[in-house]
Amino acid sequence: MERIDQLINGGVKIIQSDDVFSFSLDAVLLADFVQARQRDQIIDLCAGNGAVGLFLSQKTKGPITMVEIQEKLADMARRSVSLNHLDDQIQVATMDLKESPQKLGHDFADVVSCNPPYFVDHQQSIKNPNPYYAIARHEIKTDLATVLATSQQLLKTNGHFYMVHRPERLADIMFACQAHRLAPKRIRFVYPKAGREANMVLFEAIKNGRPNGVRVLPPLVAYTDQNEYTPEVKRILHGEAATGGSTK
Repeated sequence: MERIDQLINGGVKIIQSDDVFSFSLDAVLLADFVQARQRDQIIDLCAGNGAVGLFLSQKTKGPITMVEIQEKLADMARRSVSLNHLDDQIQVATMDLKESPQKLGHDFADVVSCNPPYFVDHQQSIKNPNPYYAIARHEIKTDLATVLATSQQLLKTNGHFYMVHRPERLADIMFACQAHRLAPKRIRFVYPKAGREANMVLFEAIKNGRPNGVRVLPPLVAYTDQNEYTPEVKRILHGEAATGGSTK
């Protein structure tokens, strides 16, 4: 069953369904991490039901193209775009992301963002029986190398690539960036609680950028010991360091 959720002070409405796909905190943090100028051309890969692209529409007036391979999720994203009256700014393309440079163009995007599947598709991997969740979490339809190769083709020289991923894949990310002329620029680790190991990493790279300029930003902690969102996460979710309980 579908529902309509609101975030960012009610500024964004999004159609969701637990039976198919619901965005999580990583999408919100990625959109907040992206630095977009007002007229930037933005491509959001692995768009899912459109959360990242919809959130980005709150910080730029530039055109946004969401690329999603699963038709059901792409349809939900399109309807959310219309629900938010953003049809003039956002388009949704249903395709395998590796086809996007040929169909959308090479060397034209100012920003590419991606919330990709995190887990390598090993034969012995335990996957969610729901195919929508399995494809979102495991590298069944795409993989890290393809995401980075595609992003490099889409981006202009000095264009910016943004991604959220798992810290244990950081060595893979660095290796693939070097292979595809993407110079790492900013890294921020996200921790579920203080004193825990990081469970997400926010990553920015620049196409054909200068090497050896990586900045590691201060850590972001998601939850307090009382299982409420921290003030910074509340600011990201609601536009300010709100008071009150968790929206988890």
